[in-house]
Order: sequence, then structure tokens, then C-alpha cells
Amino acid sequence: MHLGMHSLDEYLHSKKVAGYVEDSIYEAALTLRHFERLIGRCSSKQITQNAVDKFILERGKEIIRSTLNKDIRNLRAFVRWGRKNRYVNGEIEFKELKEDEKPVKSLSNTQIKKLLSTAKRHKTMWMRILLALGTGLRLRDIEPWRISDIDFENSYVTTRSKKTRKSMGSRPVPVPIMAELKKYVSGLDAKQEKIFNDNFSRYRWTQIRRKHKLEDFTFHDLRKTFGSVLAQRGVSTAVIQKLLEHSSPDLTNKVYTNVDPVLRHAVDQIPASDWL
Repeated sequence: MHLGMHSLDEYLHSKKVAGYVEDSIYEAALTLRHFERLIGRCSSKQITQNAVDKFILERGKEIIRSTLNKDIRNLRAFVRWGRKNRYVNGEIEFKELKEDEKPVKSLSNTQIKKLLSTAKRHKTMWMRILLALGTGLRLRDIEPWRISDIDFENSYVTTRSKKTRKSMGSRPVPVPIMAELKKYVSGLDAKQEKIFNDNFSRYRWTQIRRKHKLEDFTFHDLRKTFGSVLAQRGVSTAVIQKLLEHSSPDLTNKVYTNVDPVLRHAVDQIPASDWL
């Protein structure tokens, strides 16, 4: 990468020091490599509005809008950092592209029951799915759970988000799910510290969801199902935002409540039968 090797290394190091996770740092470096590939080698001071506009145009031919917007955000962050540290000159305008809002995938109660029923023969997979549905946590935040993090008496668990680097000391877990977790833990080896001693099997997850014709459904969509179920039951955006650890209620509203069952539930509140 030639975007000023010193400035690039310093930028990536600054993100690491600021607590960004490895995935975020990797994505930033990848965006800048694509910039060099499409625009050509240049120093940080040679990044201009024309170069940025050309990158967005050319990169847009290769990827979907949501991915392109990630590249735009990564490049904008680098340019802002570069201007602050005098590696970049001049004002550069960045505009993200408008994306079509599509209803988020969310499981119905019937689908949830079928998915759990199929997964039950694989104990650790079943427990992972149940915890994702009951807490809304990302897979990477469920995997590190230790038995010592769990307060079985009060149905709480201490969690740490790898994405936000934030901790929640008393995250509530539904009592029925905590009861199942307690039974699961009671069957583990007494010396086992983590609740999972195996790796998440993507192959097994694929087999389970394909059985119910959920080919495009990801494990992360269990988190969206969590948000959807809460919204359907009238839980406020502020509370859902807190549980999902979003920095803004806009994300909660835009993504996690933009789900067909939520929209349908809202429309069903209209007393149309009374009108007719």
C-alpha cells in the first residue's frame, strides 16, 4: 500500500490504540488497498475530490451499495484523520449512496420452534441459537461466555461486546432460557470454564436452516428476530436500543424494527373491521 506507508501504518495503529476490533481495522486497510488498485499509487496529499469521486464510481461497478457505503465511510475516516495530522490537504466531500430499505428477515414463532426442534440433537448449537434468540447478542459475543459470568439466581449474565468494547454487568436473560442454560451447564465437566468447548459449526448451522428452507437466513438474523419480537410486543425503541447496544435509536428503528411482522402487527391495530 503506497498511500504514504508511514501515514497508513500510523493510521491503522491509531485505530488499534483507540480500541477498534481487528475486523474493523482489516476493513479499513482493505478499503485503502482497493483505492490504490482503482486510482493508482499516490501519496496521502494527492487524495483529491476527483480521485475520491472516481473511486466511488469504479468501486460501485464491483460491489453492492451497502458495501460501497462501508468503503466510503472507511475512506472518509482516513481522510479526516489525515487532515487532522496534516497528511491530507483540502476539503473533500463524501456522500453515501441511498440504499433501498428492505424488510429485515425475522422468524415467526412457528419457524423458531421448528429451528430449535431440529437443532436440539446438537446440544451446543441448540444452546447457541436459544441464547441468540433470548438475548439478541452477536455470535462472537456469546462464544466467550464463562460459567462464572452467569448469575443463575437472578437470571443475569455479564457480557462484553467485541464490536463496541462495552460491558453490561447485569444483562437480563428470560427465565425459561436461564433454566435451560442451568440444565445445560450442570451437564458440563466440573473443570470447564467456558460454556462452549467446541467451535461454532457453520456446516451444521447451514444444514439446520436449509431443512426449513431458510437458505438466506444468517445466524445474525437471530439478533434481528430478537429485536423484531420485542417491537411486536410493544417494547419501546429506547429499551430495544439499550439491549442491542446501539449507539443511536436511528439504527434500531431503521434496521431492527423494519421487519415485516412488526409492520404487519402495527397495521393490524387499525380497527378496519369497525369501519366496515
